[in-house]
Amino acid sequence: MAIFKGCGVALATPFLSDGSTDFKGYEELIEWQISEGIDAIISCGTTGEASTLSDEEHIAVIKFCVEVTAGRVPVIAGVGSNDTRHGIVLAQNAEKVGADALLLVTPYYNKCSQEGLIRHYTVTANSVNIPSILYSVPGRTAVNIAPKTVVQLAKNPKIVAIKEASGNISQVAEIARVVPEGFALYSGNDDMVVPLMSLGGIGYISVVANIAPADSVRMSKSFLEGDLDAARKLQLSMKPLIDALFSDVNPIPVKMALSMMGKCLPEFRLPLCPPSAEVTERIKREMTAYGLI
Repeated sequence: MAIFKGCGVALATPFLSDGSTDFKGYEELIEWQISEGIDAIISCGTTGEASTLSDEEHIAVIKFCVEVTAGRVPVIAGVGSNDTRHGIVLAQNAEKVGADALLLVTPYYNKCSQEGLIRHYTVTANSVNIPSILYSVPGRTAVNIAPKTVVQLAKNPKIVAIKEASGNISQVAEIARVVPEGFALYSGNDDMVVPLMSLGGIGYISVVANIAPADSVRMSKSFLEGDLDAARKLQLSMKPLIDALFSDVNPIPVKMALSMMGKCLPEFRLPLCPPSAEVTERIKREMTAYGLI
């Protein structure tokens, strides 16, 4: 069964000026998302800067998210790694602290084969008792999950969905065509939600929902309820804002946007750093135009 339908937010992890995790700010972000109607929270994904968290910090953030959420919406833990053994440890610890599901990014840098992906995902998913979501984002990892590989992995009852962020709509269509009924397809691109859902997707994992959760939820909900015109209009009206949030490497723009809303400090961990004045002005301009500030 699908872990969620609709919009799941890939939640940013706020930091204090000394570089430590801002748990109070994180709690406020979680509560705001839930009050705005978000369907799921993804903790420690790409937008959560998981790659710069130590293992202890990583699990502590997921644990905190689970505790604050208190079962009101599913918590999906980002725990992928380019070292399968390391990824398994993270997955098992995320399960121990109460995550409802795992989001498993493709192994980066190693550039493994499709057979390597099958083995990696199989042993990782089988190491836990909660469901796993495949995460294909070749623009970051240099590894694409081919449709035939998705089909093979979908045979595992513990692998229940894919977050598809390749940006290749033809590949999305092929995945939708060949996966078994009940295997969930989520968009990993905010600007392709309606196109992907038109091919059978049931929702998306969103960056823009960090700053515009109500409209992000409304877009997928409108589609699921059959109001395609409303969904289309929201997709198009949000596109300039979405484009601004990807005018620098995610999560730099969205964190800057959150700081403009007074919801977190514009603090990053190297190698991420604040955006240029030009990018900052673009973010401010589009947020103003959308009525967020």
